[in-house]
Amino acid sequence: MLEALVRPEVKLTRGVRASDLRRHQRVKVALLGRYMLSDRREFPCQTVDMSPGGVRMTCAEPGLIDERVVLYLEEIGRLEGVVARLMPEGFAVRLSATPRKREKIASQLTWLANRESLGLPEGRTHERLKPDTPGVTLRLETGREIPARIIDVSMSGVALSAGIAPALGSSVVVGRTPGRVVRHFEGGVGVNFLLPISPDRFHEGLRL
Repeated sequence: MLEALVRPEVKLTRGVRASDLRRHQRVKVALLGRYMLSDRREFPCQTVDMSPGGVRMTCAEPGLIDERVVLYLEEIGRLEGVVARLMPEGFAVRLSATPRKREKIASQLTWLANRESLGLPEGRTHERLKPDTPGVTLRLETGREIPARIIDVSMSGVALSAGIAPALGSSVVVGRTPGRVVRHFEGGVGVNFLLPISPDRFHEGLRL
């Protein structure tokens, strides 16, 4: 599996198949995320390329060879692995995943590789939940605070029922979590967080 992490990069184009990715072909993909090292420190990151067996990413804190890493990546979700290789701009992770999880990663990467070339719309691929305490305060750029209710939340964003709809692209704070308004729908708004929620906080008891 480590060999897959050091193979020459392959840029996938139109017609990528999941069966190709299952053989650990790498796809160039820039996904934002966060990672947690074994001492539980968390840092932001961005992927450079990825396969079902590994991911290369840029980040500020590289960790140690064979150190356990927990990742959360936009469009992919939660992953675990170990540091396999250090580089000046970051490090590569060898993923620890069941065959079923690798199949899922292959399908997600296939979608991402083909989405841009085929002009496909973005999908909502993140796991979502309804917290036990849905009430939250929404703070606008003006400093005004209004009561809101969480419809559902993922690690990367939240759907809110609110009395007003802040402008698309405006900065807001949901509870204590900063984000940006990315969509309007009847009776509410969708907000993307500036940084994903830590995987160990993502449960029904979550408070933003």
